[in-house]
Amino acid sequence: MESGVARGKVVAVDGTAVKAYSQRDLENKRGKSDFDARVGKGRRGFTLGYKVHTAYCTSSELPLVFMVEPCNMNEELFIKQLLEKLKRQGIRFETVLADAQYDSAKVRNAVREYGAEMVIPYRKSSKIRNALKVGRDFVVHGVKHLVNLFRKRVCIERFFSRAKEWLLLDHLRVKGLEQASIHVCLSFSAMLVVALTAVRRHKPRLIRSIKHYTTQ
Repeated sequence: MESGVARGKVVAVDGTAVKAYSQRDLENKRGKSDFDARVGKGRRGFTLGYKVHTAYCTSSELPLVFMVEPCNMNEELFIKQLLEKLKRQGIRFETVLADAQYDSAKVRNAVREYGAEMVIPYRKSSKIRNALKVGRDFVVHGVKHLVNLFRKRVCIERFFSRAKEWLLLDHLRVKGLEQASIHVCLSFSAMLVVALTAVRRHKPRLIRSIKHYTTQ
């Protein structure tokens, strides 16, 4: 899915795992009845399924572009493709936020290619002075400007929570990568429809209020 509904200077990139509609095979690596699903790291340990890689607008908390891949594939492999999708859609961005799992030279170079500022914490082992890092207390430390920008990333938790709780993002009842992608597209499209409805009713404060438009 690619949508120009929400445009912003700051975009964030992250991924979330969704469980496959299948049991694991005997080797505990892929789906028994869903051959595209893989076992990979999810939020609460390892899970069988897919990972939804998403770039979203931090001001509207709406999805901009996404990709669905097997759960065992690392997020950093897809950041350049997400940024390219944003560019093709004419979505301007000046800053890219991501968490420490995206900390690699490959990712940082990819962001630079698009002329954007990177706000990605370095790993704890980094020797770079005043580098943006997440401490043992899970508090972000570093240059104040970067810390303030990185804090915008917290909206990803709300974004994925709404998609999973209200729009069945993590409730697959289909099998295969193509069908899983369609499922995610429908979930995110419903989120955009809610936002569009709120704007057309001159109630922009309700662009994220899925509950308001689904319980009337």
